Amino acid sequence: MALSTAELFKKARKIEIVARRLVNEQLAGQYHSVFKGRGLVFSDVRPYSPGDDVRAIDWNITARMNAPHVKQFVEERDRTVNLMIDMSASGFFGTRGAIKRELAAELAAVVAFSAIKNNDRVGLYIVTDKVERFVPPKKGRRHVLRVIGEILAFRPAARATNLAAGLDFLGKVARRRSVVFLVSDFLSEGWERAMQITRQRHELVPVVVGDPLEQALPAVGLLVLEDLESGELVEIDTSSAASDEYARRAKRAAAGRELALRRLNVDCVEVRTDRPYVDALIAFFKARAKRMAHG
Repeated sequence: MALSTAELFKKARKIEIVARRLVNEQLAGQYHSVFKGRGLVFSDVRPYSPGDDVRAIDWNITARMNAPHVKQFVEERDRTVNLMIDMSASGFFGTRGAIKRELAAELAAVVAFSAIKNNDRVGLYIVTDKVERFVPPKKGRRHVLRVIGEILAFRPAARATNLAAGLDFLGKVARRRSVVFLVSDFLSEGWERAMQITRQRHELVPVVVGDPLEQALPAVGLLVLEDLESGELVEIDTSSAASDEYARRAKRAAAGRELALRRLNVDCVEVRTDRPYVDALIAFFKARAKRMAHG
């Protein structure tokens, strides 16, 4: 059921309050420390001090002032963060706390508010088997509220997933290097090559959204499951060997996905509907900071 404008605003405002609190209280400074700007730009000159790098001496000013002066540089932020959200039918699944698409919306909001706190731009790509919604990157709170609203109000025209199509579209539209948060359950196939191409031009951060029922079934007797993307119905006796086979297949699929992501050599975030996503974000920022310090 589609949300009314009033319900949509109320939900977006609630997400904003939670996201801003998390950004200010638990993620303060961490986003900035692991996502640097595009480089350094000249800011000013100052008198030379012992220990300064002699390569930074501005010889023109030094000659004019008859005393050594060095150039000062500041980080050029000018960063764009692109949120690519998988909104195919499997995102409507969730058995604990929230459905996956709601979790994706909240996590995207936290990333977006972290970005605008650092005066970065935020863009949005909503993907099913193609890009169904594109919001060009902009700065500011009003823009981020629009991004959150677009995610919450979105109703997909297609049920299937094609992350490669979304990444190909981003490659044509996003000409400058950006940080790309790709939020998906990664249950589909065929995305590895497209992600490899994307990470050559952009800083790619896969965010894997999962639910515990996708890994193992509770012992509740006969259970009818529907594949939300194909519409196929499957009846499983959760007290039989079929339940064990379901868990084994899920484990193999998860291992294959993890191997594929590891081959891409990117920092991932893994979140689940039954766990606080902020813990996963904090762990991601800490791991990324450690990796940057040693690399």
